[in-house]
Amino acid sequence: MDPAAVKENLIPILSQIQTDSGLDCPPLTGVTTPVEDLPGFDSKVWPAATTILATEIGATIPNDVNIFINETTKLPRSIDEMAIFVCDIHKKHSEQEAAAA
Repeated sequence: MDPAAVKENLIPILSQIQTDSGLDCPPLTGVTTPVEDLPGFDSKVWPAATTILATEIGATIPNDVNIFINETTKLPRSIDEMAIFVCDIHKKHSEQEAAAA
């Protein structure tokens, strides 16, 4: 799994959520920060977006992981940053499964 593939899946998911919610959706790029740039995109929507993304890419993203906010800095992540973060989560999860086998 690579960040480009995650990004390729994430952008249409975010766009569809905005459309389904009846909210505006500006053009989405890697530098877009959904928490700041998408109207009405808040913590009530994040879990749905995360679950849809995990399903689309066939990855496990733990329920207690927020892909939209950096836990250390408390700053919102851009789409590019989220894609890298999701790949890191997937890699760690795969390594844990391999170690347990």
